Amino acid sequence: MRTPFLLFTRSCKAIYRLQRSPFFSPVSALCRQQTISVLRNTSTVSCEDDRSYYITTPIFYVNASPHLGHLYSAVIADCLHRYKLLQGFNSKFATGTDEHGLKIQQAAEAAGKDPLIFCTNVSERFKHLFNSCDISYTDYIRTTEQRHHQAVKHFWSVLWNKGFIYKGSYEGWYSTQDESFLTALQVGDAVDSSGNEIKVSLDSGHKVEWMKEENYMFRLSAFRSQVLEWLKGNPRAIQPELFYQTVLQWLQEDLPDLSVSRQRSRLQWGIPVPGDADQTIYVWLDALVNYLTVAGYPDKHNQWWNVAHHIVGKDILKFHALYWPAFLLGAGLPLPQTIYVHSHWTVGGKKMSKSLGNVVDPLERSKKFTTDGMRYFLLRQGVPDSDCDYTDDKVFKLLNSELADSLGGLLNRCTAPALNPAQVYTAFCPQSFPSEQGCRAVVEDYHMLDAVKKLPAVVENHYESMHVYKALEAISACVRQTNGLVEWTVPFEGRALGSDTGVLFTRLENLSMDKQNLYKTKKAKK
Repeated sequence: MRTPFLLFTRSCKAIYRLQRSPFFSPVSALCRQQTISVLRNTSTVSCEDDRSYYITTPIFYVNASPHLGHLYSAVIADCLHRYKLLQGFNSKFATGTDEHGLKIQQAAEAAGKDPLIFCTNVSERFKHLFNSCDISYTDYIRTTEQRHHQAVKHFWSVLWNKGFIYKGSYEGWYSTQDESFLTALQVGDAVDSSGNEIKVSLDSGHKVEWMKEENYMFRLSAFRSQVLEWLKGNPRAIQPELFYQTVLQWLQEDLPDLSVSRQRSRLQWGIPVPGDADQTIYVWLDALVNYLTVAGYPDKHNQWWNVAHHIVGKDILKFHALYWPAFLLGAGLPLPQTIYVHSHWTVGGKKMSKSLGNVVDPLERSKKFTTDGMRYFLLRQGVPDSDCDYTDDKVFKLLNSELADSLGGLLNRCTAPALNPAQVYTAFCPQSFPSEQGCRAVVEDYHMLDAVKKLPAVVENHYESMHVYKALEAISACVRQTNGLVEWTVPFEGRALGSDTGVLFTRLENLSMDKQNLYKTKKAKK
């Protein structure tokens, strides 16, 4: 297999060499300057520091090794973080691992390891994956860190002091794997592998058990109307639209109060409830506060928390779109600017599962297809509002088609001696583009100049909407349009271009714009 993204890297370097030529086009430079100006004049937030931006991935549960979906979340956040840096924003990007809860306690016991050692081993796998794939996070948070324990305890105390947490008795269905209680409507019948009838979560399919215990409850029911009001007043707070409508539908139902602690006798691996050594704070309340911990809560969080954006998978939408806003409202804190939700990656139309043997190792695939290749594939093929199917063949075909053949081929044509014997980034030729169409330029050339001129604004709009796949689609379409024009001029069949540099200029300018807009998706140079 060719190494398609290597061609893209070479494309960038070649264009840089041409731009440093003494014949570098001032018109081209002006176009780039206008692009940067457009990006820097865009502001989507209003806060005490409107040049700050804070984006997070979910923190990933350490009960298993990282899979393709984890990398997908991280790459989306990384891409948007890079985009904001290019705009001139002071951007903070957080990722990390969620390390408390009954599942971790049981997994560590089964492995015969101390829970912290168990968590550290798995957390390092996530960090290694992200570092290998050049995820440019600015903070890697672990919920076992002391700074996080302090933030969680303070957050709990605020909710307790305001009367939003009370002690009571809870009875209902509980899923250990999902770490959550379920209502009767969320539970169904199933048969396990031994033929025994069991109850399962209708959402996840995981086994549930009936449980009754005394613990602490959060008055979730008191915040239903406020969360609904927030969403109706901010229709872009949850994206894409499909998931926004899903949350609105949930809010049409009653929200029962939420159990936010577990008895310490059953769950020791977690943060103790302040003032009650017999109870452990519920893992999801603990985990969600990580976003505040990184922001500097409780003392220095205002700069970042006012501009928070979350990237989450659809399986944890309820925790982020219902519970988290309610917790924040109870604590008197601002709500996130955006909760951007993505769907899952499947293999052969089936959910990845160890039992099916179809789990895709993202680190191994990044070595096979190159880091930049996998980043491009995930961002280009990942459509957030529907599940995406992964096969190695799809990666191979996409990278060769769009990067090796289309983008790499365009570069090779524009730098070939037949078309560009001087090996320069040619200057703009006004004589080739008179005010009235015709003469030496053709209609297609005018269309190409117009497409190149509009591309930065189109890409910017998609990035602002967090639709990275649409941005890449627009760039790819522009490259295809340019290649079509090259085919029309047929420089490799002996058609002389003479002194007319207009054809070459339009192609090089397109490559330059493509390079700039694709930068956010590729890894940074070390």
